[in-house]
Amino acid sequence: MKKPVPLIAALLAGLALSGCGASATPAGAAGQPEKLELRYQGSANNVTFPELAEDLGYFGPVKLKWVGNTISGPQDIQSAATDQTDFGGAFTGAVAKLVDAGAPIKAVVNYYGSDAKTFLGFYVKEDSPIRNPRDLIGKKVGVNTVGANLEAALDTWLKRNGLSDAEIDQVQLVVLPPINTEQALRNGQIDVAALNGVLQDRALSVGGVRPIVKDVEAFGPYNGGPYVLRTDFIKKYPETTKTFVTGVAKAIEWARTTPRDEVIARFTKIIQHRGRNENTETLKYWKSVGVTKGGLISDNDYTLWTDWLKQSGFIKNDRVDLKKLYTNEFNPFREGGGA
Repeated sequence: MKKPVPLIAALLAGLALSGCGASATPAGAAGQPEKLELRYQGSANNVTFPELAEDLGYFGPVKLKWVGNTISGPQDIQSAATDQTDFGGAFTGAVAKLVDAGAPIKAVVNYYGSDAKTFLGFYVKEDSPIRNPRDLIGKKVGVNTVGANLEAALDTWLKRNGLSDAEIDQVQLVVLPPINTEQALRNGQIDVAALNGVLQDRALSVGGVRPIVKDVEAFGPYNGGPYVLRTDFIKKYPETTKTFVTGVAKAIEWARTTPRDEVIARFTKIIQHRGRNENTETLKYWKSVGVTKGGLISDNDYTLWTDWLKQSGFIKNDRVDLKKLYTNEFNPFREGGGA
């Protein structure tokens, strides 16, 4: 199983050519956001926490500008790093990899993870002969992208269960849009499907599939990925950064503490009003936010995957400088933050 490393040279070249976003507005009174429009990529048939925050009024005068959808965290944060968007979200390991390569980004708030209700699972058809880690040798596993959460979880689980690097390399990753992964499994095009969120719940409601491992069982609850901003963005627009992080953190807590039916109703309204020709059917499977309070980030979010990142050649340094990776400075739920 080849583990392609992103085209860092092309990425850094893009950074050199790109300037700061042109949509900034002059700084107003003290404490007011300096930049009032944030470009971002969304997710089809899904509501992100920034979209929820805007709908709840937590961003104040700051508005989101949708520039398209993404199905890949690494692509999303590369877009943010090269100033094609203002923020992006991805697996913590993908963030560490990009920072290690020299990209000027920093994680500011977690937005997804795994808990008892919301988790990542690797599923096979009910009648599949695959039962244990060794059965995956030579099999095809459908994932949304390589070099991110799904690959890290799978490789780490296989390694912990005694498979050698050579044996793990024989597990073939097949990149598929998440919306098509379940059907590819049922059609026999892949042997294992990595599913999470509402797509996982929909597959389980139809039946005929079973998990071979769930990440929350293998690793315990964990934060999976943060939103990142460019370091020059944080420096130039500190109040906008604070508005963004605070809004996302408050949206997470709103979703955590609001009755589930109300959350789903809000998500449905947001999707229907934005007019992107989407389907709201899967929203009924939403269960939980999956991350720690306010999306706070910790060292463990990154150290959990350090060995995998090194073994895969995704990071070059022996030690990851955690101070370069993330900050909770703008999160109101940090200790002493007043939330």
